[in-house]
Amino acid sequence: MDDLDVLDWRERTAALFLSDTDLAGFRAARDELFRTHPASPLPAADRAGFPGLGWFPADPTAVVEAPLRPASGTETIDTGGPDGVVRYRRVAVAETPWGPLTLWWIEAYGGGLFVPVRDGTSGRETYGGGRYLTDTVKGTFGRGLTVLPGHRVRLDANYLYNPSCAYDDTWACPLAPPENRVDVPIRAGELAYHR
Repeated sequence: MDDLDVLDWRERTAALFLSDTDLAGFRAARDELFRTHPASPLPAADRAGFPGLGWFPADPTAVVEAPLRPASGTETIDTGGPDGVVRYRRVAVAETPWGPLTLWWIEAYGGGLFVPVRDGTSGRETYGGGRYLTDTVKGTFGRGLTVLPGHRVRLDANYLYNPSCAYDDTWACPLAPPENRVDVPIRAGELAYHR
């Protein structure tokens, strides 16, 4: 894998997240990317015979609209990898049925919106470190989180997905800080990856 493979992975990921395919088509296309792309977060040995990612069944009740309230301050998260400490600025807090979730802005060149979530399924049914609703630096726009008029967002938990470190320890990922941890189980989106 080289840098151009990673660039192509991000471009294909962004195209998939912005496509007009339905949830089933999205999941099938994501499986194909994971199975065949050289920059897949799956270890190369796991790609042959890869049956696809595990998902909760689609759940229309996992799509919610939430009002936003202002938030302020910055947080640092140490990825434990070559990125080191990454600074995030609080953009707003979404008042969701699951609990409040902070929307973060990555304080680096180019920035990007980041919404990690750790819920009551984490470590049992889903990856223990939590999942992401969006990480626009990685091209995951338009499905998990959509900005609406009137200081609101639409969150679609059917698109919660695992960070790359859930598949292979060679990846370092920022995980959900304490304020993005909710006790409610969100039984939507991607399940834990098992080799």
